[in-house]
Amino acid sequence: MNYTIRIATRESKLALWQAGHVATALRAAYSDVDAVLVPMTTTGDQILDRTLAQVGGKGLFIKELEVAINEGRAEIAVHSMKDVPSLLPENMVINCVLQRADPRDAFVSKKHANFASLPQGAHVGTASLRRQSQLLAARPDLRISAVRGNVETRLRKLDEGQFDAIVLASAGLTRLGMANRITEYLDSAVCVPAVGQGVIGIECKANDYVTRAFCAVLNHLDTEHCVQAERAFAAKLEGSCQSPIAAYAILNGDELHLTGLVAATDGSKIMRDQISGPRAECAELGAALAVRMLEAGAGALLGITHQ
Repeated sequence: MNYTIRIATRESKLALWQAGHVATALRAAYSDVDAVLVPMTTTGDQILDRTLAQVGGKGLFIKELEVAINEGRAEIAVHSMKDVPSLLPENMVINCVLQRADPRDAFVSKKHANFASLPQGAHVGTASLRRQSQLLAARPDLRISAVRGNVETRLRKLDEGQFDAIVLASAGLTRLGMANRITEYLDSAVCVPAVGQGVIGIECKANDYVTRAFCAVLNHLDTEHCVQAERAFAAKLEGSCQSPIAAYAILNGDELHLTGLVAATDGSKIMRDQISGPRAECAELGAALAVRMLEAGAGALLGITHQ
């Protein structure tokens, strides 16, 4: 092996699976490249007694990985794109994204056949304000509590009877070989996915052109255009885990169709809008949809006092 790419990753089973998937793909693409994992615990993994919104947002999952790259302990970091803030450090870049897996949210329950069959006042666990707001908009009677921890921890809490159901990303369950636990895939009409949900992204230094060139072969262009539109939408809205923001883009040939959502955390108000246009203008479409929603009053829901 003539070149080694060290991959900074969280230590959860899902994160290790995703990093391992990238490592395998790099080795398959190049006979002279090796890829090794550098597992580490992030602040987001350590603080489990509060929601992400209470402790600083989704950037807590990637900060230590970025430090490892800056200190020369790793060349790249592998992320779930839904965990990546809209704004990255100036010297860092999402170099490529892999083909998107199923972006839908998964309803998981041992007692109830689907979301619609939940009884009045049922107790539902989710770690996401985005999910909370949309579930409450559909069912204001539900009692929703934060459930943090890795996928296995959340399932254990469900199995112990702490919740009637939990909602989490279907892609994570599938990657861990747990798709059989999914009771129902929630349609985007019920729950618009998170920005970048189901997508694995590779982050590295912007000026590390050798590593960037090696990793570029893994990029999936259709997914890149969809994620760019979704992230441009969230960036214009100053989106983070502290804001109930959702966006989901799909492609029909060269036309991109983007759905955006902004909500009150208690589900009392939901704003949803759509935009379509050429994929070449994916980022512009995302920003334009955000501006249109801000002009329609989304800023008040997000606490934005300027545009």
